[in-house]
Amino acid sequence: QVQLVESGGGLVQAGDSLRLSCAASGRTFSTYGMGWFRQAPGKEREFVAYISRSGTSTYYQDSVKGRFTISRDNAKNTVYVQMNSLKPEDTAVYYCAARISYGLGYAESETYDYWGQGTQVTVSS
Repeated sequence: QVQLVESGGGLVQAGDSLRLSCAASGRTFSTYGMGWFRQAPGKEREFVAYISRSGTSTYYQDSVKGRFTISRDNAKNTVYVQMNSLKPEDTAVYYCAARISYGLGYAESETYDYWGQGTQVTVSS
């Protein structure tokens, strides 16, 4: 069992930066691939970024490439997403998630086993 707790959300202006953190419980954090998803009001939850268990592979949704950076610190059981040049369309609740499986499917929410409660990010224009 893994418990995930996100933090770092808030209200910012367009062009600003935020760093979200997701702290995981348990001693097996390094065995999970980690993803960030987001859900805007009235929209489906969508994939944002993924990082492999070792941190050597990362993947991003096209709309955040070059602006967001996912990273992890396995010694601290924490995954991060650094969000730069934020836009109003980035406004959403951001969730971190952990998956035991690896390989393809990292962008599909159904492949994740554990989810955090979410943190709100609001970007004003």
